Amino acid sequence: MAAPLPMAPMLTDAQRQALERAQQQVNGLVLGKPHEVRLAFVALLAGGHLLIEDLPGLGKTTLAHALAATLGLEFQRVQFTSDLLPADVVGVSVFDPATREFRFHPGPVFAQVLLADEINRAPPRTQSALLEAMAEHQVTVDGASHALPEPFFVIATQNPVDLSGTYPLPDSQLDRFLLRLSLGYPSESAERDLLAGADRRDLIARALPLLGSDDVLALQRAVREVHASEALVGYVQALLARSRRHPGVRVGLSPRAGLALLRAARAYALLLGRRHVLPEDVQALFPAVAAHRLVAEADAGQDAALAKAILHAVPVD
Repeated sequence: MAAPLPMAPMLTDAQRQALERAQQQVNGLVLGKPHEVRLAFVALLAGGHLLIEDLPGLGKTTLAHALAATLGLEFQRVQFTSDLLPADVVGVSVFDPATREFRFHPGPVFAQVLLADEINRAPPRTQSALLEAMAEHQVTVDGASHALPEPFFVIATQNPVDLSGTYPLPDSQLDRFLLRLSLGYPSESAERDLLAGADRRDLIARALPLLGSDDVLALQRAVREVHASEALVGYVQALLARSRRHPGVRVGLSPRAGLALLRAARAYALLLGRRHVLPEDVQALFPAVAAHRLVAEADAGQDAALAKAILHAVPVD
C-alpha cells in the first residue's frame, strides 16, 4: 500500500477567501486573461519573479499595476530607458558634509513590489543591477550589503527583442525570472468590454488592497509545505534530461530550472486548493518556466515551441 501523502497545512478560510477575492479583483481589471493572472499569482506565492513579454498596448503594465494594487504591498515603478544607470535602480552613497561620512540613499528597488517597466530598453549594465536583488534579496553598494524588504517581488515587462530600441536580456538575467508569460490580444468579448468600460487606470486607483505583507509571507510558507512525490520529482527530472538532448536545443535546462518548476507547481497546486502536486500542474506551468531558459540552436524565437515539444516528448509514468 502506498504511503499516505503528508498533510500540508491547509489555508484558513480567511486566507483562502482573501486569495480568491484577490484573483477575482485582478481578473476584473485585466479582462479575459484568467490563466495569465493565475500564473502571476503563482510567481508571487512561489517567491519568484515575473517577466511579462508582449507587444506594446496589450496590458503588460496594467497587469503589473493591478497585481501590485491588490497585494497591498509597498510599490515602486521604474521606467527603464537607454540612459538609466544602475545607481538609479539600487541607490547611491552620497557624502554628508555634516557627518563627514558617506550615507546610502536607497533606490526604488527597496520596495516590496518593483515594476521594472520595459526592462529591455535599458543597456545590459543597468539590467544586471537587478541580478543580486532578485537572487539574494539584497544589494551591495561600495562594499556594503543592504537587505531588501520582504516579501520582494519583481514584475518586469519587456517588448519583443525585434522591436527597435531594445536590448536582449542576458541568460543569467532571464534565469532569475521564475515565469515568463505573454498576454496576447484579448478575445472579442473581452475587448468589447474593455472599450466600453471605464479607464483601467481609474479602476486600478480605486482597487482595494486585499492582501498584505504578513498574508503573502504566510502563503509563501504554505507553498513550501505542498507535497511533491518521488514520482513527480522523477517526472520533472525526465523533463530536464529531455531538454538537454532535444533536437534544436543548444543549452538545456539546469537543475535550478527544475527547482523553479517544482516551486511553481507547488504554488499552482495550492491555488487550486490541493496539498500535493499533480503532473498536470507541471504540464500547465512548464512552458512558462522553461521556454525563456532554453537556448535554441537557431532562431531564439522558437523557445516556446521547443518547450512544448519537450513536454509532449516526455510521458507521465
